[in-house]
Amino acid sequence: MSDRLTHIDNTGAARMVDVGAKPETARVAVASGAIRMSAATLEAVREGNGPKGDVLGTARIAGIMAAKKTAELIPLCHPLPLDSVNLEFEFAADHVIATATASTTGKTGVEMEALTAASIALLTIYDMAKALEKGMVISEVRLLEKRGGKSDEWRAE
Repeated sequence: MSDRLTHIDNTGAARMVDVGAKPETARVAVASGAIRMSAATLEAVREGNGPKGDVLGTARIAGIMAAKKTAELIPLCHPLPLDSVNLEFEFAADHVIATATASTTGKTGVEMEALTAASIALLTIYDMAKALEKGMVISEVRLLEKRGGKSDEWRAE
């Protein structure tokens, strides 16, 4: 069983993958997601005057903090020394897109850190604006690209 599934040992038990022998390489991952909301809520978020204050500023900090804690949240993730985490926000007609970029020089990738950063940024937007609208919808959280490591480059289609 362990030949096919890297996080399962020969008895079927979960395990953390041994990356000790892998070389350190520069690694980057980009993830994004969206939160759909009404025009009025979108305008409040855009203007930075939500009921709890600066929505996107708070979401940016929350996403960065979350990326740093990914190994505490996802059971089999390795703790990584992050070189950087960046969050960008883009406004569309009825939603905000959060895009997180995480990088490290290490033995394993930063996909989970980028996904965690984007997810928590979106959840923070929800929390900061829920007094205006409780029906906001978070969707399309996904990895957009990764670079570095054995599989080198990958991009979503």
